[in-house]
Amino acid sequence: MNRYSIVIFLFFLLSITSCTIDNSQKQPNIIFIMSDDHAQKAISAYSNELIETPNIDRIATEGMLFENSYVTNSICGPSRATMLTGKYSSLNGLRDNRDKFDGSQQTFPKLLQKAGYRTSIVGKWHLKSEPTGFDNWKVLFGQGHYYNPTIWENGDTLKYVGYTTDLITDFAIEELDTIDKSKPFAMLIHHKAPHRNWMPNTKNLGAFDSVDIPLPETFYDDYNSRFAASEADMRIDDMYLSFDLKLSKGSYSKETGSGGNAKYAEKVETTWKNTYNRLTDEQKVDWDQYIKKINNDFISKKLTGKNLSEWKYKRYLRDYLSSILSVDESVGRILKYLDENGLAENTIVVYTSDQGFYLGEHGWFDKRWMYEESFRTPLLIRYPGEIEPNSTSDDFVINLDYAPTFLDFAGVDIPSDIQGESFRKIAIGEPADNWRNSIYYHYYEFPHGWHNVHQHYGIKNHRYKLIYFYELDNWELFDLKNDPNELNNIYDAMKDSELVTDLKFKLDSLKIKYNDTDL
Repeated sequence: MNRYSIVIFLFFLLSITSCTIDNSQKQPNIIFIMSDDHAQKAISAYSNELIETPNIDRIATEGMLFENSYVTNSICGPSRATMLTGKYSSLNGLRDNRDKFDGSQQTFPKLLQKAGYRTSIVGKWHLKSEPTGFDNWKVLFGQGHYYNPTIWENGDTLKYVGYTTDLITDFAIEELDTIDKSKPFAMLIHHKAPHRNWMPNTKNLGAFDSVDIPLPETFYDDYNSRFAASEADMRIDDMYLSFDLKLSKGSYSKETGSGGNAKYAEKVETTWKNTYNRLTDEQKVDWDQYIKKINNDFISKKLTGKNLSEWKYKRYLRDYLSSILSVDESVGRILKYLDENGLAENTIVVYTSDQGFYLGEHGWFDKRWMYEESFRTPLLIRYPGEIEPNSTSDDFVINLDYAPTFLDFAGVDIPSDIQGESFRKIAIGEPADNWRNSIYYHYYEFPHGWHNVHQHYGIKNHRYKLIYFYELDNWELFDLKNDPNELNNIYDAMKDSELVTDLKFKLDSLKIKYNDTDL
């Protein structure tokens, strides 16, 4: 081989190497962080009314915050099934928390796995069946516990000692430490917190005790014109004194809460006792001091009426917000790891929740409704080089869209049976032609679930929301521009209007589009 041929050959090799590097850089890593029941209002990037979350906020500061992020069915298991499949509950088979997820069906982790991704999940699963489509999985059994959890680990059952949010983060970092980072990876980090019964890490016990938490303006909602809402069993006053509010037997005469399930009230004190007994002796020292303080405060004030209701509300919020502190710390640990290991530039980081949550609005806790507080969910995404820092979007995105968006970023073909849409163009600031201008929602869990929330489906556009409680044959219509708190159901006054006719036509069209017609 002459000198000229050698030069050409070396140039060819360098070209191949260069192309290989470019291809790997174009196929990003994905870290999908999802908490449980984290309301938008409890993230300071959305609102600084209640809490500061600097690490979660950093994702928005260095990427995009979605103002109009929603779910298709506001309850834990169904939301997770929709996230995995990109399909509505009626198609993925998980309509409520009683159902078992069919692990043989198509999911985005399986599709990424086929495309060469290392896939893993750590944390909450809550789908009853064994996780599939993951090279490594360490998940909680059912709802899991805040302390010393039992972990289902690649088919084995192991007991760990520690605070669950911290342990989930440890598992994630252990996974990142051991994988081959020359290949793309997709990791799902799914936290239990801040799910009920809101048990903060010992170092954060009482973190908000001196904070004067404001009362929501709708706290004393009387549900006038909203019959289904008046039927619900989810008021702050319905909380369990023991399990939810951490009061000890002896500080009250009897358990007065229904907790959303009156049948469960008889044994809830035992449930709280068993939860407490999971703590180690060292953990109990801190918790005993905290519980004593709560009980002394409750006994000394001898509260009744509105004063008691407001005490319960603040007691609930203080534990809820304190639980979020560890989630924010976890996000900070993950971001720091990416920075220190040269992974930040080529890793998509997403933060969301499986749905929103009521923080005293309408006098409630929990979720389930198509009303805004539980229908909305946080969504923040960072991908340096593609997503502009400090960007926002007011386009409608839903948890149906996560699967196709991840596949789109990864350069993987999106199967035609996925019902969601990739919001990649929106995230990178490009026009998304023919993007949705309305959202379809469907909640199923009645009468078998908790909180007595009637089955309903509906449509929301940028101004109006129409909801149908089909068991009750009852409609609700809200003008969100003039009534953002959804206090005034104007359906009866508008039922013969062109607006309602148009909304019903579009609602029926969405039911057909999403193949949700067998009710």
